[in-house]
Amino acid sequence: MAAPPLPTRAKTANDSDDDVVTEGDPSSTAGLLIERLQAWKHMCGYLENYVSAVAKEQAGRAKDQEKVLKTLSSPLREAHHFDSALGGVAGLFENLRANTQAQINLYTETSKNLTASVLPILERLHAEIKNKNKEISNGTGKGTKAVESARSHSQKHIELLGQQAAHFDSTGGKVSAQHDPYVVRRGTLFRLNKQLLEENNNRQDLIVVQNAFAKFESHVVQTVQTALNSYNQFMSGQADRQKAMFGDIASTASNIPLDFEWNGFTKRNQHILVNPNAPPRTMDSVSFPNEKHRSTKPLIEGTLERKSRGMGALKGYSTGYYAVTPAGYLHEYKDNDNFQKDPSPEHSLYLPDCIIGAVDGQKFTIKGKDSSGSKLGQKMAITSDFQFKAHTNSDAQQWHSIIASFANSSNSLPTSPTESRNITPITTRLEEDQTQGVTSGPTSATTPKTAQPTSAASAATPSSAGAFNPAFRSNSSEDRKFAGK
Repeated sequence: MAAPPLPTRAKTANDSDDDVVTEGDPSSTAGLLIERLQAWKHMCGYLENYVSAVAKEQAGRAKDQEKVLKTLSSPLREAHHFDSALGGVAGLFENLRANTQAQINLYTETSKNLTASVLPILERLHAEIKNKNKEISNGTGKGTKAVESARSHSQKHIELLGQQAAHFDSTGGKVSAQHDPYVVRRGTLFRLNKQLLEENNNRQDLIVVQNAFAKFESHVVQTVQTALNSYNQFMSGQADRQKAMFGDIASTASNIPLDFEWNGFTKRNQHILVNPNAPPRTMDSVSFPNEKHRSTKPLIEGTLERKSRGMGALKGYSTGYYAVTPAGYLHEYKDNDNFQKDPSPEHSLYLPDCIIGAVDGQKFTIKGKDSSGSKLGQKMAITSDFQFKAHTNSDAQQWHSIIASFANSSNSLPTSPTESRNITPITTRLEEDQTQGVTSGPTSATTPKTAQPTSAASAATPSSAGAFNPAFRSNSSEDRKFAGK
C-alpha cells in the first residue's frame, strides 16, 4: 500500500490560541531566543544608565566649575598694582575667567547633547527589542502549542493502542469495532503524521525566526555603534575644546614679558619709587628750618690747644675744636666731624659766669665751671682753670677779644649758667632768622673764624694786651690770686 501524501496543516478541535505554554525555557529554541533578547534588552538598559549617568555627571561638573569661577575674584584685590592693559596679569585672569565660563557652558552643552541625542537612540532600541520579544513569543508560541497538542494526541492513541492490544489478547479477540486494534493503529498513524506536520511547520517557523534574529542582532549592534559614535563625538569634541582652553590659558601666561608688570608698576609709581639713576643725596642738598638762624652761627670757631688738668697735666697741651656761640658758651669738641658720631661737647663754659685772663703770647686762661653733663653734675661742678694756647698771638687776640665780650667783669664769684642768665644780650651782625636753606658740610677750621659782635669793640677790655699777669677786670682777692698763678 502506497504511503499516503503528507497532509497540510489544519486546525483541530483541540487547538486553542488561549492555551498557556511556557516559552522561556532555554532548552527550547524559542525559549533560548527569547532569553537572548532579554540579554540584549538588559545590555541596552545598561548603556542607557551609563549615558544618563555621564550626562548627570557633566551637569554636576558645570556646577562645580561655577564654584571654581567664584575663586577668581573680579576685580583682583590690589588690582592697581597690575597693568590693566592686555598682556599682563590682569589679562591672564580675564582669560582664566573666560575659559572657565566656557568650560561651564561646555559641560552644560555636553549634558544636553547626551540627553537629547545619544540617549533617545538607545531608548528606541530598547523599545525595538521589547517589541521583538513579543513578536517572537507570539509567533513561535502558536507553533509550539500546536506541536505540543499534536504530541499529546499521538501519545494518547499510542497508549490506547497498547490497551486494546492487551485487551485483544486477554479476551481471545473479542473486541468491539471501535476498539479494534487495527482501527486504533490507523488513528495513531494519523495523529503521528499530524504531529510531524506540526513539528515541521514549527521548525520552519523557527528557522525563519532564527534568520530574522541574526539580522535583528546586526541592527542592534549597528544601533549601539551609532549611539556610541555620537557619544564619542560629543565627549571627544568636549575634550578637544577643553584642551584648547587649557592651552590658551598656558599660552596667555607664557606670553607675559618677564618685566611687563614691573615696568608698568615703576612707570605708574615713579613719583614714589626711588629713581636708581638719581645721584645719592649729600649734605650739600640738605636743608632744614632755622639752619641759618643767627643763634646757630658761632662768633668764632677753630682749633685750640688746652692744657690738661690733674693727672693729665703731664701730657701737656691737647688739641681740640672750640666754638664761641651767641648763647655765650665756649664749647670744646674733640674734632669738627658732625657725621661719624653724634657730636657732644667735651666741656662747655658759660662765659658770662667765667673770668678770662690776659693774653700771654699765644696763651690765655679762663676760670669757670664746666656746664656740660647733667643738671646734678653742673651743680656739683667746681671752678677750674682752663689754659688755652692758640696757633699765633693774633689768633689768641681774636679768641680773647670775643670771649672777653661775654666774660664776667664784676667782683662777684662765678655762678652757674642757670642762675646767671639775666645779662644784656649781645647784638651781633649775623644773618636774620631763616627757616630754609642749604646746609653745607662742616668745615674743619684750623684758624679761628669770627663773627665780631658790634659790642666787642666797645666792650674790649683795656688790659686785654700785654703780659700774661696783668690785672683782670675784677679787684676781688680771688681774682688777684688767680692772676698771680
